[in-house]
Amino acid sequence: MSQREDLLAGAKKCLVDKGYTKTTARDIAAASGAHLASIGYHFGSKDNLMNTAVIEATGEWGDAFERAVRAVATDTPEERARLLITALFDTLPEQRDLMVASVQAYAQAQFDEGVRTALQDGMREGRRELAALVLGVPSEQVDPGTVAGLGSMIHNVVTGYVLQYLVDPGMLPTVDQAMEGLETLLADD
Repeated sequence: MSQREDLLAGAKKCLVDKGYTKTTARDIAAASGAHLASIGYHFGSKDNLMNTAVIEATGEWGDAFERAVRAVATDTPEERARLLITALFDTLPEQRDLMVASVQAYAQAQFDEGVRTALQDGMREGRRELAALVLGVPSEQVDPGTVAGLGSMIHNVVTGYVLQYLVDPGMLPTVDQAMEGLETLLADD
């Protein structure tokens, strides 16, 4: 690995071990085996490194539940949505510290244009990928209207469940209850 990659790996480790706000540049240097000054050289600041680490780690987490959904052959968007929610709920306990760091990055975005831009880019890509995942198509086949509608809705479901889990893990519904809620919302009575 390059020194830049070592720093990112160290920052990701620190996110889990210490959290976003309690991690120091020295912590990252120690976890990565890199020299303290290399943080500035490669990222400009500890905050830029931490923000990059959060965004990359969150993307890796999303990739994990994407693989879980794509690994099972299903015919309908409803079945794929069920798999997505199942994978989400299954991964939340092991990813709790990362999700806390992610929420901290969202708060930081209000004060840091670089973080805001990175999160905006991540949301745009994430909404497209989530829509494609539920529809069972490649992301390049998802039109902007579907990204804005379906992709945004699924992103909100994921984000909402993450926040509920962080506040009170016992508050999460079962997957069946979540799916019943979506079905009730979309019912044509």
